[in-house]
Amino acid sequence: MTGRFLFFTGKGGVGKTTLACATAVRLAQAGERVLLVSTDPASNLSESLGVEVGPRAVVVPDLPTLSVLNVDPAQAAEDYRQRVLAPYADTVSPEALQTLREELSGACTVEIAAFDRFAGLLGHDEAEGVDRVVFDTAPTGHTLRLLELPRAWTNFLESNTRGASCLGPHGALTTRRDRFAEARAALEDPALTTIVLVARPDVAALKEAARTAAELNELGLANQHLVINGLFQATDLDDPIAVALEQRGQQALSAMPAAIAGLVRSHVALRPFETIGLAALAALLEPDPRPPREAGAAPAVPALARLAELVDELQADPCRLLLVMGKGGVGKTTIAAALAVELAARGVDVLLSTTDPAAHLAATVEGQLEHLEVSRIDPAAETRTYVEFILRTKGKDLDEDGRALLLEDLDSPCTEEVAVFHAFSRIVNRARGQLVILDTAPTGHTLLLLDAAGSYHREVLKTRIASVPGRVTTPLMRLQDPAYSRVLLVALAETTPVSEAAALQEDLRRAGIDPYAWVVNASLAAAGVRDPLLRHRAALELVQLERIRELARAVYVVPWALHAPRGVDALRELSATPAGR
Repeated sequence: MTGRFLFFTGKGGVGKTTLACATAVRLAQAGERVLLVSTDPASNLSESLGVEVGPRAVVVPDLPTLSVLNVDPAQAAEDYRQRVLAPYADTVSPEALQTLREELSGACTVEIAAFDRFAGLLGHDEAEGVDRVVFDTAPTGHTLRLLELPRAWTNFLESNTRGASCLGPHGALTTRRDRFAEARAALEDPALTTIVLVARPDVAALKEAARTAAELNELGLANQHLVINGLFQATDLDDPIAVALEQRGQQALSAMPAAIAGLVRSHVALRPFETIGLAALAALLEPDPRPPREAGAAPAVPALARLAELVDELQADPCRLLLVMGKGGVGKTTIAAALAVELAARGVDVLLSTTDPAAHLAATVEGQLEHLEVSRIDPAAETRTYVEFILRTKGKDLDEDGRALLLEDLDSPCTEEVAVFHAFSRIVNRARGQLVILDTAPTGHTLLLLDAAGSYHREVLKTRIASVPGRVTTPLMRLQDPAYSRVLLVALAETTPVSEAAALQEDLRRAGIDPYAWVVNASLAAAGVRDPLLRHRAALELVQLERIRELARAVYVVPWALHAPRGVDALRELSATPAGR
């Protein structure tokens, strides 16, 4: 892999963080000075490397040539607010200063502030003296947004000349114009930047990689390298799970989309160990992995409820809105679709929707079913609708100059964030008339959406409650009402997904939202595997299952499925009652 900057991206759960860490470790062990950066709001670098990672670079113990930092959106936003407010501290009233601070509290500010920090890492001020900068990025949709920002904000600054925007005084941005231009030039220079597309040997992950490759090409980022992570070869051919897992991977690779078939490609084998710590990360990229030793007797799996029992509970004690959340790649879309399909088959009217820019709900369901409606929040379509609405309402009485100013402000890249929040609010309110199952974006993106709901809630209570008769109900209040909304946390029985789900649970509880239950997806232990490598991984699952039982109010487990969970019949198999129950 060439270039000073390496960006690891891909569909959630494909192993971006693991491979970014492993690459950084191997480069550092070879003597290069490496800075490893996470741009994922839900980063798990700390757990992977065993070091507390924060917004300032820290050296990894036992590997002094490797430093690591996390771009914390909240801290970056506060730093940005302080920089914007500083020139006005002694020239305006405290009330005016507080008003400006509140105007800088939305998702737009978080986005531009995080990007401003990211841009600095592509320049000379924050990465000086470093041979390589390795970026562990957020899941694909969020990453494409990040990589698009150099062009989007440069164009916005060139066209917006009227002094203010939704991000505060225009001068706060124009002072960074050169910084943004430098970031854009670095990203588009193939001698400087390589985009590492990570995928599993899985149809959905490869389709996502192909879509990403095409969009990156449109952005001028053509220096791409494809890594297929988690390739598996069965050693026990009498184990149907092992045979199916290998065949599914080979079939996906043989049908690889044309957009990525010609890329330089690397393969990484599935390993019998978890990639936590420097030794395991370095071993992940060994060229000739040794076969695992015999795993011993099959692990005894604790008795846990299955998905069929969760469907029974939801039918007997229904809510209006069911939000399915978790780390990217754990199977949120699959679980949301399986619940929706089974409830619809039982005669419940269900709207299945998603806030995930990279979601594949329609492809997962693959067909129509009575009582089931499938939709998605399309950021581009929602932005067009929102802009048209603002022009019809706020712009109808403006003169030519006023309308031009409004159009300039709406041309801001952060308009999309506002539009998506409005669409999310409509979905939440639609649950008043039917059951809505919402497949959410990966954890970090979802938390930003919920933060927007909290900001809107506070603004409504401050500005409207005195003037609006009766009760004012905001989206956050709907989410906090257990009679209206329930949250399911989906995880794999692996260290990082469980830790991330636990952190998400704490974030939700601080927001007044208590998760209803956890769903452990694609469990090898629950499937009863016999292959030695898979038995090793099944034994590792048991430790995580015990953690989950201590963390969750209720736990439901879904065994690894012989048939790929796509289509109505395959989805219904996930919630079928197990034999003997």
